[in-house]
Amino acid sequence: MLFREGGVGLTVEIEIRKFKNMNLTNGTVLEAFPSVGLVSTIASSYLISTLELDQICALESEDFPPISMVYSTKPKFPARIYAREDLNLAIFISEFPPPTKLHRPIAKRLLSWTMDQGCRRIISLEGLPKSGPKGKDQEPELVGVGSNTAAREELNKSGVPQLEVGMISGVSGVLLNEGRWIDFNIISLLAEAMPNFPDAHAAAKLVEGINKLIPEIEIESQPLIKQAGEMEKYLEMLKEQAKPAMSEPAVRMFR
Repeated sequence: MLFREGGVGLTVEIEIRKFKNMNLTNGTVLEAFPSVGLVSTIASSYLISTLELDQICALESEDFPPISMVYSTKPKFPARIYAREDLNLAIFISEFPPPTKLHRPIAKRLLSWTMDQGCRRIISLEGLPKSGPKGKDQEPELVGVGSNTAAREELNKSGVPQLEVGMISGVSGVLLNEGRWIDFNIISLLAEAMPNFPDAHAAAKLVEGINKLIPEIEIESQPLIKQAGEMEKYLEMLKEQAKPAMSEPAVRMFR
């Protein structure tokens, strides 16, 4: 399945390659492209492992970095979709932060795939840079933004505070705008994170927010906090290994 976005000379093609069929009607999709402190990557990796989701698709494009991620001796595309049918849950995960020119095409591709599957909402996982003199060990803040009335009502019912004023960039920002335009339920869940290193504590805060929005999955966040040091070192290693393939100056593991 191929998706094209852009004008003459600027076309970006994003292909979704299907490995497995699953019925995700009325389900939830989590979007987890790398964000501040890599909180989205850490949280989604933890969910995929703990909930034992299967890979069902991969995203591929000539505009993606030429890298293969190797897990348990098996090569994997750097942008993938995992899912579990009985939980009605899918997760988009990527080990590379897309350059700015790909933010809109990726967001629109994810939205079209979500709607094609008959899913009812997208929850986008993001990090907010910590401001002021807050230390690494201080409890991270969690806030949400909803694209439409239904999304904002879900945030109210779940007890997640809503961001009053601010700016959300990247894939998450595009998803919110597109969701408002077509009246589709998009929720951006944001955890305050340290911007210059992988922040597993902030990722655990995202998991707590997901529990509030999807209470049926009942996943604990404490094991993630206990694994924080090991996971942070692993992601730092990936960052260093990926540098040769990330030739564009604007492409960084942290932003």
